[in-house]
Amino acid sequence: MGTFTRFTQIDCPETIPCGPDGEHEAFEVGFTADGEIPFPQVILHAPGRVLLLKGEAIQSRQTAAGTWHYAARVPAGKLTGAGVTIQIEGCRQADLGLAGGDDWIKAFRDLRLIRPPRPAVIRAQGSGGAEVKLYFGIHKHMHQPYYNTTDRNYWDGEKDQIFGSRGGNYTDFIPAAVRQYIEGGLPHAGLSTSWSGSLIEQLDRCGDEGLCGGRFAGWNSALRHLAGATTSLGNPRIAFSAFGFFHPLMPLIPHQDIVRQIHWHRDLIQRAFGVAASRVLFPPETAFHARIIPALVEAGVTAVVYDSIHRFRACRDYPYAGIGEGMLPPNAAEQVNPPVDDWLQMRNIWAGSRISPRLLKPEYVGYEDPDGKLHKIIAVPAERYIGNEDARGGFGALQYADVLGQVHDRILETGGYDPAHPPFFLLHSDGDNHGGGADSYYHHNTARLVEWLRQDSRFELTTVEDYLQRFPPDPTQVCHIEPGSWAGADNGDPQFMKWFSRYDQPYSPDLNSWAVLTAFQNAVHTLEYSEPGHPELAEAIRLLLTAETSCYWYWTGQQIWDQQVTNAANRGLDLLKPALDALVAAGHDHGGPTIFPPWVTPENPGGKRWGQGCLLDAPRQGVAHTFVADVSGLKRVELVLRAPAGESRLAMRNQGPYPSQTGARVTADYYTAHLPVGAGDVRYFIEAEDGRGNVSRGALERIWLA
Repeated sequence: MGTFTRFTQIDCPETIPCGPDGEHEAFEVGFTADGEIPFPQVILHAPGRVLLLKGEAIQSRQTAAGTWHYAARVPAGKLTGAGVTIQIEGCRQADLGLAGGDDWIKAFRDLRLIRPPRPAVIRAQGSGGAEVKLYFGIHKHMHQPYYNTTDRNYWDGEKDQIFGSRGGNYTDFIPAAVRQYIEGGLPHAGLSTSWSGSLIEQLDRCGDEGLCGGRFAGWNSALRHLAGATTSLGNPRIAFSAFGFFHPLMPLIPHQDIVRQIHWHRDLIQRAFGVAASRVLFPPETAFHARIIPALVEAGVTAVVYDSIHRFRACRDYPYAGIGEGMLPPNAAEQVNPPVDDWLQMRNIWAGSRISPRLLKPEYVGYEDPDGKLHKIIAVPAERYIGNEDARGGFGALQYADVLGQVHDRILETGGYDPAHPPFFLLHSDGDNHGGGADSYYHHNTARLVEWLRQDSRFELTTVEDYLQRFPPDPTQVCHIEPGSWAGADNGDPQFMKWFSRYDQPYSPDLNSWAVLTAFQNAVHTLEYSEPGHPELAEAIRLLLTAETSCYWYWTGQQIWDQQVTNAANRGLDLLKPALDALVAAGHDHGGPTIFPPWVTPENPGGKRWGQGCLLDAPRQGVAHTFVADVSGLKRVELVLRAPAGESRLAMRNQGPYPSQTGARVTADYYTAHLPVGAGDVRYFIEAEDGRGNVSRGALERIWLA
């Protein structure tokens, strides 16, 4: 067998035609060497994509002349862009461990992908002569929880597999997509991405300790490298969204914990990626409730993302779609926004209800607190149905031009285009799961997306920051948004019932965890208020914030998840008990009770409730439920009701500590109150006083009592 020293011939095309869909045909790269090559490779460098062919992907045979011929077949549609560099290489050394740089022999060829002529740019004008354009953005969410709340170093083979299978998602997929935006000449294009602190910490550990086969050594280098890339307006092409460090369901945790979760996360983003976190918040599970606005503003957030259906349902005369919508009819107290007349039933995607293109734009949303003060923030819609289709994998699952074209055409039909505030919405999905997190989404789908946008000026991909800089919403126009989350959480109903599973049964693991968490929150906050420098407090705070991870409620009925909150609370209470006992004994408890956000059953008193495959009339008698805890005991808990007839107070009934089945050291008391039948559109909040006279008030809530 001769020794390989050089390539004697290289056969590869100089051009490859592409079809009408932009995909190239399969082709072959052949090369001949003067001896057998121990490790032949073909590497194709395309914009935003590197394709490596080696091993079984390369066929070899010895010729009659004693040379060796190699052939590598490049599958159709694998390359993007126009210019491709083909790198052919082989190693002279049979033992890779002994090979040095001089042992690799390389040759290069250039290839051009010939695409069909681009159709004329599509433009559309509204009645006023302005070009009607629809703007949209893309968001990718990355998260892994801690699988053991009391041991952040817990690891096993399952975790190795979970993380290891997402190597590209957590390293270079996002930079690959953004490079294609840049190379495609899209001036405002980028994407936003949310990374939980628990994921980043675990990836750092993988890199430091060589977990997942060393896959995550320098995991954030590609992200850091491209983090400085900016749009034409100077905003980041990759916007690391504001987020809650441990992925909490923000509408169901206290004000101070929301602020701390966001601040902790912001500090970690700066350390991990070398850039500041965005001031636009992507809330975990896209869960939004107006009562969190004051905490978001305090944390420095300027805009928050929400699921678009909750804006639609907050309109008067909303066209409720029935049980196919997946939610009960909106409560009348939420429907305070003016009616609109451009409702659209989309085709060629699953859409359980109509949408209003006119409302798909950032607006100010407001919350009025019990003192009558208005708090407001910019709210950015994530379109529910189009986003769900995009999450399945982009082109193929979602035909962008057709589906977004329906929205665009409806705007033209109804004359609802406002050039100062044009339509804009996000398409969001998990960046590391299923279709929207696949290699093909970030590479091939992005290439087709860029090509489409370059020829169709009706649509523009833009970052949230660029849009808000160009088209700031009017701060004098403040709307209301119904509470709720995204469709993947049992359709994201207004009372977040995905996180209240089995609430109507004698025992609910979810209610147990909320009751335990409420008691733990009170213990931590009480000690922090009185002794902020206590040596055990830092670890207790971390346990508390970890216990607020929404995943521990998401998988109800699995003991490993149902137990997590109790485990963290028990460990934290063990740390704090001596100090808390001394503080209470000395009468130094100066913090008020902790009040869990109330929920009402039935959800719409006097309206509709769920039956077996149908809707039934709901009882008119509504019951408000909550958990309340205080280390000094509770003196009174009242529901303050504000109805058209005036303000009244209802004493809430203490049902005792919620009966835990997870061995909780302490749990909150469970309180209920019967709401007056026929009171109409009311506002209410809960007020609680502890044994030391400290008083707390909950948020101002709204409900229609028929």
